[in-house]
Amino acid sequence: MFREMRRKRQLLSQEDAQKVLYRGTSGVLAVSGDDDYPYAVPLSYVYDGQKIYFHSAKSGHKLDSISKNPKVSFCVIDKDHIVPDEYTTYFRSVIVFGTIRILQDEAEKREAIEKLAVKYAPDDTEENRKKAIEREWKPLCMLEMIPEHISGKEAIELVRQHK
Repeated sequence: MFREMRRKRQLLSQEDAQKVLYRGTSGVLAVSGDDDYPYAVPLSYVYDGQKIYFHSAKSGHKLDSISKNPKVSFCVIDKDHIVPDEYTTYFRSVIVFGTIRILQDEAEKREAIEKLAVKYAPDDTEENRKKAIEREWKPLCMLEMIPEHISGKEAIELVRQHK
């Protein structure tokens, strides 16, 4: 169903791909947009080892697209070091394919936003996180992506450095 990577030597292990997802702070979510144009939007996210969560406003292009087609991809760039002498970049990235849904259940929504809050404000107190969540609760929409395929790749130069 999902294409096999052509340059297999550059394929990240599933463990390394997951590490990229854990440490990343932003990525680009691609949905099927208006008039069949792809719509790709940069977003903050949190990965919990099983699912990826995003926060959103309650309306807009992204949500309209998700309502029409829940199949999405999400890309996180972990490294992008330009090497001018070699006319290349030393890169590492991960692409996730899966389905996404808008969380309707209040408990699921709260659990998801708390994961996001802990990721982006790990040193804050639980009390402050709860206050921040309450302030933004009414206009808040949470999205849950269920990965079906995770694929990571890095520059061949990085592969050689590991050996």
